[in-house]
Amino acid sequence: MEGTGRECKNHSHGALHHHGHSWHNMYENKDLMKVQDVQPFVEDYSNFDIVKATQYGLLERCQELVEAGYDVRQPDKENVTLLHWAAINNRLDLVKFFISKGAVVDQLGGDLNSTPLHWAIRQGHLSMVILLLKFGADPALIDGEGYSSLHLAVLFQHMPVIAYLISKGQSIDTTDRNGQTPLMLSAHKVIGMEPTRFLLKFNPSLKAVDNVEKNTALHWAILAGNVNAVDLLLEAGSSLDIKNVKGERPLDLAHQTKNRVLIHLLSEEEKMRERRTSRFMKVLEKNEFLLLLISSLLLIWAIGCVADLNSDSWLLKGTLLIVIFVAVSFFASMVGVLYYFYKTVRTDPGYIKTTEEEIKKNIISLAESGSLDFRTFCTSCLVKKPLRSMHCHTCNSCVARYDQHCIWIGRCVGVGNHSYFVLFLLFFSMMNIWAVYGGILYWSEHCTTTYHQDGAWTSFTQIVSCSPWVLYIFTLISFHTLWSAMLLILELYQIAFLGLTSHERISLWKQSKRSKHPISLRKTPYNHGCLQNLADFFQCRCCGMFRPNTVDWTKQYTQTLLSPTERKVHPV
Repeated sequence: MEGTGRECKNHSHGALHHHGHSWHNMYENKDLMKVQDVQPFVEDYSNFDIVKATQYGLLERCQELVEAGYDVRQPDKENVTLLHWAAINNRLDLVKFFISKGAVVDQLGGDLNSTPLHWAIRQGHLSMVILLLKFGADPALIDGEGYSSLHLAVLFQHMPVIAYLISKGQSIDTTDRNGQTPLMLSAHKVIGMEPTRFLLKFNPSLKAVDNVEKNTALHWAILAGNVNAVDLLLEAGSSLDIKNVKGERPLDLAHQTKNRVLIHLLSEEEKMRERRTSRFMKVLEKNEFLLLLISSLLLIWAIGCVADLNSDSWLLKGTLLIVIFVAVSFFASMVGVLYYFYKTVRTDPGYIKTTEEEIKKNIISLAESGSLDFRTFCTSCLVKKPLRSMHCHTCNSCVARYDQHCIWIGRCVGVGNHSYFVLFLLFFSMMNIWAVYGGILYWSEHCTTTYHQDGAWTSFTQIVSCSPWVLYIFTLISFHTLWSAMLLILELYQIAFLGLTSHERISLWKQSKRSKHPISLRKTPYNHGCLQNLADFFQCRCCGMFRPNTVDWTKQYTQTLLSPTERKVHPV
């Protein structure tokens, strides 16, 4: 970059080069982008020339010099205009002033023949980018290196700028001078997950090829040895059959680079896609749940049969059990618990849904209001995250009032199905308790034990000998009773006494551990008292005794701190 950040000449390493401008040595080789944060130790600015005054954002001094006759369109000896200096230093007021005095918003300048917009993008000044676009800057213009505005934003990994440019109409598949799309550039030049993963959210063309080598983004990622990008592109469905100008497929390129990791990734992906195209695999995937149910029941039956064999050889039984456990993964969860299991699994947990048009409108609105903060904006779903929501990486979606991703049901638990999940745990625990009671009752009636004469161990061996099948089922049920009952108690405690979800409780606990000042889990805006918390959670009125608060957590973005008499959250 020039001066305060002379344009980058080595994009592959993202290095910033200074080119010895007349005022460069004044700052002892420091990055002159820091000019906006450090004021010179002088009181009299009257001797500053207009370039220096622009760099420091001295509006009054610039106005004085312009009124004295300085032409704001006049470039310096290195063909850099005042608008370039103001843009690279994020001087919004000066940009408005210079344009009002006739500055050309898309004037090319510098060694790389860039516009002020290009300079602002290189430094990630989103507010400056917004301002220049409002004044008519053309993001499609190509600089001296052949890059458009979107390409530069990708190259310097400024995700907010990327999102804003695309939302304002810049094509995700716009090409540079060599026909490379931003996705190709990211895969080739940026080693890491971002911004490749970010760009894929905008549905770029995975089949597009450049003008010279005819490579796809996957080809370029392989040539760069970019394992992260290759993995993301394969997951997105990039073709393995497209050939470049030399007739090379992606796997051919991987063999040429001798990168074993890439060869393995591409080979395994090719095998998996071949399996997916077979008729057998399609039938298998279509009936996946039914097959899982049948196989789990068969597994339980097989283990019980082995345990109940009419043989005194426990070595034989143990060997058979080991064979079964090794051959088939142990299906630990019970299958189907009444109505609430079905409702928990089938009900939308509260996925945040939006259209592509709404996504772009939200990005523009947030960016122009200075609120495009990626702590509250999900870069995976491209949505503003509502209050109490969380992005689930397993489901790859943001979930409103997120509680957890439950491994026992393989589903996210959120605002939509949280109450069903709690009721499922209640009925499941009750069913297991009855089953445990049934096992004890069976032993008391059918098995003879001599506990008082021979002790506990002898009694245990007598129970095992009486019915290994019942012991196996009893052990299995006891395990499920333990986790379901503990989880039920924890869920009810969080809901009734804290008004929090599991995720919120764990996050606050971790925050309290890191903080010097302890944080009370009870003193949150969501805790309205035990009975009110339960009424809010289950939306229960109890014949008019309670007035549950109705909040659409998929659209709740701010929290109003409430008085005890109000106890109501108002959606924004």
